[in-house]
Amino acid sequence: MNFPKDLKYTASHEWARIEGDTATIGISDFAQGELGDIVFVEMPAIGSKVEMGKPFGTVEAVKAVSDLNAPLSGEVAEINGELEGTPDLVNKDAYGKGWMVKIKLSNPGETAKLMEAEAYEKMEKHGH
Repeated sequence: MNFPKDLKYTASHEWARIEGDTATIGISDFAQGELGDIVFVEMPAIGSKVEMGKPFGTVEAVKAVSDLNAPLSGEVAEINGELEGTPDLVNKDAYGKGWMVKIKLSNPGETAKLMEAEAYEKMEKHGH
């Protein structure tokens, strides 16, 4: 399992890559492994507002449907259109081509509430 150190994580298995006032968001390698083959990703519209900890979309896998919770608050600036035709990019490259949305942060201070890779990895190893 992979836990890139440059990302921040949530207890609900989303990751955020923060660059300036923008965050790229996806789900962790652990989460895609738990879900299994992803068949559909429902994402918000560009320009819609997302709120930290609140659902902004869903991931549908063969086994289950899971909410996507926003790791940070802001406005959706971009969505990964490639996932419409090839949702399994999330399985193949969770931290790269499988990204889901980019948001313009409305409250950059929220990043302090997210987990560093080490904390997220510990949480996974203890099965929470």
